Amino acid sequence: MPAFVRVIVDHSPDREFDYAVPENLASSIVIGSRVRLPFREKDTLGTVVGLLDESDIEGIRPITALVGQQNAVRPKLIELARWMADYYACPVETAMRSVLPQVIRKADVGFRQQIAIELAREVSEMELESLRKKAPRQAEAIDAIRLHGGTPVLLAELARQSSVGEATFRTLVEKGILKTRIAVRPRDPNEGETFVHSAALTLSDNQVKVLAAVIESLDTAGEKKPMLLHGVTGSGKTEIYLRAIQHTLDLGKSAIVLVPEISLTPQTTERFRERFNAAGHVVAVLHSHLSSGERHDEWHKIATGAARIVIGARSAVFAPVSDLGLIVVDEEHETSYKQEEAPRYQARDVAIVRAKLENCAILLGTATPSLESYRNCLTGKYRLLQLLQRVDDKKMPVIQIVDMREESRRHSKKDGGSPLLSEKLKTAIESRLEKREQTILFLNRRGYSTSLVCNACGHVVHCPNCSVPLTFHRSSNRLNCHICGHIEVPPKVCPECRDPGIRQQGAGTEKIEEAVARIFPKSIVRRMDADSMTKKDAFREMLNAFRTGKIDILVGTQMIAKGLHFPNVTLVGIINADSALHLPDFRAGERTFQLITQVAGRAGRGDVEGEVFVQSHTPFHPCIQFARHHDFAGFQEQELDFREKCAYPPFTHMILVTVRSPHELRGSFSAETLARRLAENLPEGTILGQSAPAPMERLKGYYRFHIILRAHHILKTSRHIREVISKLTFPEDVIVTTDVDPYQLL
Repeated sequence: MPAFVRVIVDHSPDREFDYAVPENLASSIVIGSRVRLPFREKDTLGTVVGLLDESDIEGIRPITALVGQQNAVRPKLIELARWMADYYACPVETAMRSVLPQVIRKADVGFRQQIAIELAREVSEMELESLRKKAPRQAEAIDAIRLHGGTPVLLAELARQSSVGEATFRTLVEKGILKTRIAVRPRDPNEGETFVHSAALTLSDNQVKVLAAVIESLDTAGEKKPMLLHGVTGSGKTEIYLRAIQHTLDLGKSAIVLVPEISLTPQTTERFRERFNAAGHVVAVLHSHLSSGERHDEWHKIATGAARIVIGARSAVFAPVSDLGLIVVDEEHETSYKQEEAPRYQARDVAIVRAKLENCAILLGTATPSLESYRNCLTGKYRLLQLLQRVDDKKMPVIQIVDMREESRRHSKKDGGSPLLSEKLKTAIESRLEKREQTILFLNRRGYSTSLVCNACGHVVHCPNCSVPLTFHRSSNRLNCHICGHIEVPPKVCPECRDPGIRQQGAGTEKIEEAVARIFPKSIVRRMDADSMTKKDAFREMLNAFRTGKIDILVGTQMIAKGLHFPNVTLVGIINADSALHLPDFRAGERTFQLITQVAGRAGRGDVEGEVFVQSHTPFHPCIQFARHHDFAGFQEQELDFREKCAYPPFTHMILVTVRSPHELRGSFSAETLARRLAENLPEGTILGQSAPAPMERLKGYYRFHIILRAHHILKTSRHIREVISKLTFPEDVIVTTDVDPYQLL
């Protein structure tokens, strides 16, 4: 039994502290235990990360209490947190905050308790007959209890099922015929839904080969190589996941499935529950739309082993499963796996490290592999598995590129404007409506208009806190900043020159929805974006309505771009393929290629061949042309050649150091000072850029300055950055952050 423990104290400095263990707690303390302890002048919580027989620290204070009865954090997850702290250049306590959810750390949410009821004694037939004459409702209540075979039943649920009031059951309790007990009723995010067992589909020859490779990895006792499944849209990747998970369960192990978007969770969860729940396996769900109580109960369901399959967004990579056998990362290329707040981890990469620590199989799946993962296949670090044909030999959708420059020239001759929908796309939509087929229109811009511009002086109405124009939302008649949340009333005249000729410019999903409804008045048009999906079950309700054919045309942002399977969708229109292409980011081409490919993949997944119209003002850009021909091999070859010549990832690791301050000069001076210090004793092979204003210079009231480093040996450079920053003293209003492997350079 340990005499001392080493603890990471919540919200403490980047240090670990030794505490003494009272005799009454010595037998219960294990690595991962949550404990209450004195820290400085107050009581707080911490996590035990080491057991010690002795400590040379003087004046050690004892821990106060043990919080909970089990180890809240598994030792392997503590090891993972230490790796994250080292790799992502953050304090280990910050990494631990990701590993253990806030609702579990605070321990202020408990299980939902309700009254359950059962028979206290046997009731003879004579006694029951007597009750039928004198108190028929009481007899009916006893019959209802008997239907459950003597098992305790929740009182509220039994009263609802039997139409007998709770007062009647309580009367029987007073008579000693029934008795009550306190029962724990888990909060279920899918409460009330029923799932019918779905049979496994027949696999194609290619799927059989891929599944055999995955099962081989699952059955291997030694070190397992990560697998990248490059499967075109509609090639049956999900069925591979389901079969692999079933094999994992047969081995007595657990599985984690990561999906990039919350919007994908309902459809993915439904398919997994249909397959596994009816077979007696519990599927747990973890994502940010859960209430605190739901997250608490799902976490405990996983920790106790009641649920052996976990589905969720990036934080699900830290699910406290035991006997982990398989991690699946669906749409592994997605940037939403990157956490933008400290610790700035990439869930896909963390999943790979966790798989190595737990010696479990890991399968990355996507139709458009990230260049980092694909190059790891080329160098032999990962194993490449491929499904390059759709199931049942369905054809890939035909992609047509529409030159919007030509459309604008033609359109301007008629009415002086620029069209939102090309004539080709409008004709195609009309044809689908006549055939009662469905259409998806994609535009990665929310709101009605992207900016307000003065005709007279050219003034653009900007956010007062950020270096971006305000977006006009017609439904609320407000100007919104989608970064800081600033809201204001649209001006009737130009704020700069007072000219009344201020006009809306650009288009968002709200405007597209309105335009489509006007052009096709008999169709049912709906919009799916962050503004329309504010209710808890909005995602599920919209997807169900679309699946059942209640919606003809679905307009949306990136939440409809990937992973969704609707066989009746035969047409996809990409309104503006250039929206992210010309950003100052070396990944702009890769993102555009991925987006076009993923959105196009929503078409033609049923019996009818799909068609895709890509509207672009730069139709001959290589990434658009490669996407048009479904040519990932050609795209990656050209893009990797460009990256290698410029020493960009994946040939180096990039680290983005951001210095921000509400005072421009103070921020600029601090960034220049930091850049000079970083240049001293810089690890060999590291390329250091000069400090410069960020492309989006002002954000949420702060001026921002970037310092970009590229390195082959990331750990040496990360440690160097942490050491330099720790030795510098910055003004109180200057904040310095470090982002390793950044996905956002704006």
